[in-house]
Amino acid sequence: MKIALCQINTTVGDFNGNVEKILAWLQKAKADGCDLALFPELTLTGYPPRDLLDRASFWQASQKALKQVAHGAQGVAAVVGTVLENKGSGNPFFNSAVVVKDGQILHTCHKTLLPNYDVFDEARYFTPSDQPLTLFQYNGMKIGITLCEDIWNTEGFLTHKLYTRDPLTELAKLKPDVVLNLSASPFQTAKLATRQKLLKTATEKTNAPFLYCNLVGGNDELVFDGNSMATDKSGHIIKTGRSFQQDYWVYDTNTHLKTSVPILQDDIETVYQALILGTRDYVRKCGFEKVLIGLSGGIDSALVAVIASEALGPENVMGVTMPSPFSSKGSIEDSHRLAKNLGIEFKKIPISSLFKSALKNLSPFFENKPADATEENLQARLRGLTLMALSNKLNRLVLSTGNKSEIAVGYCTLYGDMCGGLAVISDIPKVMVYQLAKHINRDREIIPNATITKAPSAELRPDQKDQDSLPPYEILDEVLRLYLEEDLAPSEIIKAGFDPAIVNDIVKKVNQNEYKRRQMAPGLKVTSKAFGMGRRIPIAQRFNEK
Repeated sequence: MKIALCQINTTVGDFNGNVEKILAWLQKAKADGCDLALFPELTLTGYPPRDLLDRASFWQASQKALKQVAHGAQGVAAVVGTVLENKGSGNPFFNSAVVVKDGQILHTCHKTLLPNYDVFDEARYFTPSDQPLTLFQYNGMKIGITLCEDIWNTEGFLTHKLYTRDPLTELAKLKPDVVLNLSASPFQTAKLATRQKLLKTATEKTNAPFLYCNLVGGNDELVFDGNSMATDKSGHIIKTGRSFQQDYWVYDTNTHLKTSVPILQDDIETVYQALILGTRDYVRKCGFEKVLIGLSGGIDSALVAVIASEALGPENVMGVTMPSPFSSKGSIEDSHRLAKNLGIEFKKIPISSLFKSALKNLSPFFENKPADATEENLQARLRGLTLMALSNKLNRLVLSTGNKSEIAVGYCTLYGDMCGGLAVISDIPKVMVYQLAKHINRDREIIPNATITKAPSAELRPDQKDQDSLPPYEILDEVLRLYLEEDLAPSEIIKAGFDPAIVNDIVKKVNQNEYKRRQMAPGLKVTSKAFGMGRRIPIAQRFNEK
């Protein structure tokens, strides 16, 4: 049997666009003599549809789309993901895989294991299947069908036991000839190696070759990296899909030929490609074509400008430098040099006069108090005001430029540098920002070297340096990783060798600034724990963890 793996980029709620794409790839599969075409999880609706599932019209549109695909699957069967109605007790829908051909539904399979941790919220919407697994008999072969999480209930792959059922063990008893998996597994660093081990384990448990079709593309904060895979009966990866782009290839159960399609392995390059794809899809799927970035002359805004240029083309990116009385000549020159290197549009809009006017008008209400962070934040907010005015007038989405380290401890200004429609690097620790910058400059200078080598500064007061307010970034980033991503208590981090005063101060700042992060733009997730949909910490709380 020849099976096409169709690693496509879907958009949530774009039923017409998703159906059109599915039918186009089905034509490829038919032309290549395929018997079956496999697509990612929730192919018709896009992933994740979230509360759109509460709307009756969304469900109706998904049913119409399923019929369109069924009628379009002429001479080749399609295995697509969609939502199906649950007429029994529980949530109103199943997360399902449906096999269609020649206008008919040949087989349905409901997801058994519903993830409800980190960014996953499936138990809110779906009911898990409580029926025994069955095989789909097609062209003389016994085919097992699973959906994403169904293959993850294996020791060593989840933090603790979440489920009582193991679909793979159940399938093994049925002795399938091949197992298919429709997946929407988001990208995060080091996850690819985990998936490769998982596929090997899944193959060994079922004693059958595995075909894993993963979603690719960005939807809101999530980036899906593709990297679909096929194994032989021994668990060896014999075919792979491309990373961060749509891909199509044919698996022949009779030949098992191994192909050489490279999977990105370098962590920094994979993160870079994830940010590019996430930015491109967020901007375009939200209906924008052009973006706007405030260029400070610093490394964060430079990195965001490079990513945006790669994602959207330099002709669709505008950089704006907004010098204040404390901006250095070098920072202005570095911003201009970066824009020239990238070939993006560049504007210089000084805010000194706005700043002076604001101070004059506010001074009667400041009660002769000395200058402090108020005046510093005022500059950042005037820059935010300027960028948002340009955004309104020019119909450009503002990309905010804060990194994870600074956002974590509140070293950012609400309604100032946090303004924007997408926080591109909000899940990138500062040390990784430097790694990405050096990676970008590996062949030639794109980000000015002075931007990389100079001490980082917000330039909101004379001679200001980040390290006046923050620990060295190497220390800050590791403490944040242990606290945010590993969930270690401050005492455990201190036992690991970190200064107690520094650890307690960092943790205090993280907790105090939850209210800021709740109001920031959505950010692209690349680590195991990002600020946003996968982290739900109360703002008003008094848990004093030791």
